[in-house]
Amino acid sequence: MSSLVGPGHAQSDNQPVGEVQDDSEFDAPLDPDQPLTDFPDFGVEWPDLDQVAEPLVDDSENPEIPALTEETEEEEFEASDELRSEERLTEELSLNEYRPTDGLAETAYRISFQGLPENIGETFDSRFEILSVLEQYRGDDANFAQIRRRAQSDAELVERLLRIEGYYDAVVQTRFKTDGEKRIEVVIDVQPGPQYELEAIALPGLDTAVPPDPEKFRDTFALQSGAVVNSDRIMDAIGRLNIAMVESGYAFAKTGEPELEIDHAERLGDLEVPVTPGGRFNFGRIVMANSDLFDADHVQMIARFDPGDLYQASEVEDLRRALIATGLVSTITLDPVEADEAGAVDIAVDVTPAPLRTIAGELGYGTGEGIRAAASWEHRNLFPPEGLIRAMAVLGTQEQSGSLAYRRNNYRRRDNVLNGRTALSVIDRPAFQAQTFSVAANIERQSNLIFQKRWSWSAGIELLASRETDITGPTGTTARETFFIGSLPGSITFDASDDLLDPTRGFRVTGRIAPEASLQDGSFFYVRSQFDGSAYFPVSDTIVLAGRARFGTITGAGVNRIAPSRRLYSGGGGSVRGYGFQSIGPRDANNDPLGGRSLVEFSLEARVRTGFFGGNLGIVPFVDAGNVYRSSTPDFSGLRYGAGLGVRYYSDFGPIRIDVGTPINPQPGDSRIAVYVSLGQAF
Repeated sequence: MSSLVGPGHAQSDNQPVGEVQDDSEFDAPLDPDQPLTDFPDFGVEWPDLDQVAEPLVDDSENPEIPALTEETEEEEFEASDELRSEERLTEELSLNEYRPTDGLAETAYRISFQGLPENIGETFDSRFEILSVLEQYRGDDANFAQIRRRAQSDAELVERLLRIEGYYDAVVQTRFKTDGEKRIEVVIDVQPGPQYELEAIALPGLDTAVPPDPEKFRDTFALQSGAVVNSDRIMDAIGRLNIAMVESGYAFAKTGEPELEIDHAERLGDLEVPVTPGGRFNFGRIVMANSDLFDADHVQMIARFDPGDLYQASEVEDLRRALIATGLVSTITLDPVEADEAGAVDIAVDVTPAPLRTIAGELGYGTGEGIRAAASWEHRNLFPPEGLIRAMAVLGTQEQSGSLAYRRNNYRRRDNVLNGRTALSVIDRPAFQAQTFSVAANIERQSNLIFQKRWSWSAGIELLASRETDITGPTGTTARETFFIGSLPGSITFDASDDLLDPTRGFRVTGRIAPEASLQDGSFFYVRSQFDGSAYFPVSDTIVLAGRARFGTITGAGVNRIAPSRRLYSGGGGSVRGYGFQSIGPRDANNDPLGGRSLVEFSLEARVRTGFFGGNLGIVPFVDAGNVYRSSTPDFSGLRYGAGLGVRYYSDFGPIRIDVGTPINPQPGDSRIAVYVSLGQAF
């Protein structure tokens, strides 16, 4: 027996099948001082021995080519049809091979294959493109000798790639053709031979697992006698086995290096994969050496497993992602360690804190909203665990405000968020003017960029005192009134889309309701409610059609009794594009928006990805429609339409949106162009 290295490794020193070597010409002693013999048909200079040769590809550690340990039985073979075919192929190649007539550089060549098996897939192509010396240096100046040497290296590469697919008798030769314009075509001729099949498959050590797990693991491994000796499929089967074991309580399970014994005479392979399941364990405690950010009890509350549950590696990975989502850690490790209690493993958590303080600034401009500058300071763990404080100030042409917010993530339950906020603001918009002091608190369970939930909700309370300007009476005179309002806002969302920031299929439905009480010349009650729905339809790999509808209503009070800041408005980047912010709907004597008690909005757009910037640039033609009504029930009359074109740059953290719209049937005073910039799609 002799040791061979499998796909991706060097062959043994055994003579390859079908290769005949005659040593008689080497019997005479060599004279080192004898000059080199000239070859009259070889049109290039002898190589400079001081020049460093181009390295051949070393893919012994390349992760794209799975490595298997091979053993082969040495046997004597009689001349076969494959051998005679190889000799005929060699003769044919020597007769038809292109030979250069001078030593000028060959700067262009093509690569083609002849004889590749029909079942060779994209994996072969991608590996060849990555590892090929011909592909690596394509376009560089090279003479024929260099091109030939590259081709020889690639012939060896193709043999290794074919062995991955089970073609252990493949014969690969290279030849060269020209189109008469000094453009060389490198032809890689392949005689693949038959695919070898697996005969015996052994998983020694697997039976030490707790019954009936060994049988279940064999079914998961799935390879059986008669399957093709395909290294990719073997490595996939080993991966499935590893996952099955660590998902079934075997916290320390591992598999050894696979060994493949090839029998060339029978064209069969025997596979052996040593397996060490170890014991089957349940979860124990969370153990933390450093609890500056949060303690072990808080981590246990975040985890989706409890002590005593069967160990599953996926649950540990889920906990790791959840801890990263807190934004408080820069590095984290979670390792199972045997607990003092028999049959249990503790999870040792080690975290390195991330910077906890942030100072940020924003500067922007929006059509209809003017210039807006904001600055904020936050400490993300001022009140451990996960107690954030944020102070923010806004200075703009239409808004001046200051606020202080408190946020506690994972409040009493994973993904629950407790919010509190107090703010003082001065708003001066065409729709209304308001000086408002507000205090609000809510608890929510919302999607985030790491965990997109099907169901999310929020419920809270809001108290505010607001002094606002309104239009009173038939003469259109203005009056300043003070409103004291208490609200109980709530929302619920069902999200069946495939992405939070850039959905391409599915739909979303959101309902919002806020019963409110207002003190102003006596008390009265009304209910604000809104329904939003959106859907996404992939037309092709690069085009997605997206549609949105919104309906809103206020019932229980007349429009003139409701504070202007609590009425419904339409228009702007998240509404009907092409119009100014809150500009659609009834107008007062000064042509300023009045707001209303009901609204309808519709949007339709095509999200088209282009090939520019690596496929990260897209264009989005869109059309929107909507209107606001004084009654509590919309009558769908007088819809305002806007249309335009958007640009999307698809970054790693989501699409950056720039939309330019124009009103199709504008009201008096509407601008002809509106521009909107934001992160994420419009809906």
